[in-house]
Amino acid sequence: MAGRDQAQAEPWKPLLTPGVELRGLPLTPEEGFIASRLDGMTDLHGLSVVTGLSPERIEAALERLVSLGAVSPPEVLEEGEPVVGDEPAGTQRKLYETALRQLAPDERAARAKGAEEPELSALCFDPLPAVIHALLDNPRFSLTQARLVAAHHRTPSGLEALAARAALAADTGVRRALLRNPQLSTGLLRRLHGGRRLLEQHKLVVSRDVPEQTRRAARELLRGRFSTAEADERVEVIVKTEGRCLAALAGLPVDGKTAAQLCSRTYTSTLLVQNISRWAACPPALIAHLMKQELVRRSPSLKLLLGRHPNAPAEPRR
Repeated sequence: MAGRDQAQAEPWKPLLTPGVELRGLPLTPEEGFIASRLDGMTDLHGLSVVTGLSPERIEAALERLVSLGAVSPPEVLEEGEPVVGDEPAGTQRKLYETALRQLAPDERAARAKGAEEPELSALCFDPLPAVIHALLDNPRFSLTQARLVAAHHRTPSGLEALAARAALAADTGVRRALLRNPQLSTGLLRRLHGGRRLLEQHKLVVSRDVPEQTRRAARELLRGRFSTAEADERVEVIVKTEGRCLAALAGLPVDGKTAAQLCSRTYTSTLLVQNISRWAACPPALIAHLMKQELVRRSPSLKLLLGRHPNAPAEPRR
């Protein structure tokens, strides 16, 4: 038991899957750079030091590389976490490419309905929606395979079929992989993320871990949601993002209740005040309230920014 505990305490030292071809994977330049530094001897802290990138960005890139099968995940599982399979994703992909891809589509679909491991997971790399539908009818299909399909399948209809299974779509790993998949449709994004709080929706808008088209669709989703959200939720996203969200919300006004809540706060963040001062739809009452804040009264630059706002009251501008 002591040996097991010691092994679990060993930091993860990620290594590229043997035989993986990075140039064939949809990686960002940063993900490719991090992948080039993986030697199996350097842990996450060491990678942060070597690359000069934050641990959070290292972890995000490694999570992406794992989802693509370029890196095997840590062997140690958290308590209660299901086993992801005996074979790394790179091996499963290779099995598909070498033994299954050349089969006729009908035969692959027929085999998918009754496949067992490792063929079951290998067929998750099939590009045909019909095969994905067949996999979903296989009683052995589980979250392990759902995460593979969500990460690697490249047709909107196949992803729609996967997400139609509520138990699968509710899984955090499946949802995360779907959001990163470039074939995610706007309709599916709306179903997955439309009911989330504004703060969560904004995180997706600015995420560097999802495709550009998903960020654009998420921005429209955020704008639509902001227009109908309750005042406390609007205030939450403005304050907790220090006003960064306002760039994505240009042209959208706020109601009197939201303005009143914003005017009831004490402001101590320079960045928040700066971003509000650039918000064209900022209510005049909020400009006047900010002018009275100690932070602004002590800062000529903030006072100037607010004084230049079109909604600034006449008296402070003199």
